[in-house]
Amino acid sequence: MSDLATSIDVRIYVEDTDIGGIVYHANYLRYMERARTEMMRELGVTKPALSKGVQIVVNRVELDYRRPAQLDDLLSVSSSLLKLSASSMLIAQRVERDGELLVEALIKAVCISSETLKPVRIPKSMRQLMQSRFPN
Repeated sequence: MSDLATSIDVRIYVEDTDIGGIVYHANYLRYMERARTEMMRELGVTKPALSKGVQIVVNRVELDYRRPAQLDDLLSVSSSLLKLSASSMLIAQRVERDGELLVEALIKAVCISSETLKPVRIPKSMRQLMQSRFPN
């Protein structure tokens, strides 16, 4: 596991569920996005700062749904940086309820130019922040 990891809590509300009170499958991606954003925020990298020339976009998602979350559950959503390359990051994410694994994911996120929308190197300042917490 990486030293660059974070966890957030997410409460499940009616708007997150289907008529049976089960979390709609795509909502887990929303929760994971929040957790990744908080991981980057802990480094001092915010979305508004990135929009000045560079964006981070999800390039690949692998999800393994194990158990459903339900209405009023309190979930823990964690993110952990596994690998850092020239222009991308591999992030492991987990959604748990009281320590029970519900959803597991591998996310590949890529830095792209805001102008060309093509991959670019992770900005030096961001890379240094990540490497200070995650020595490859």
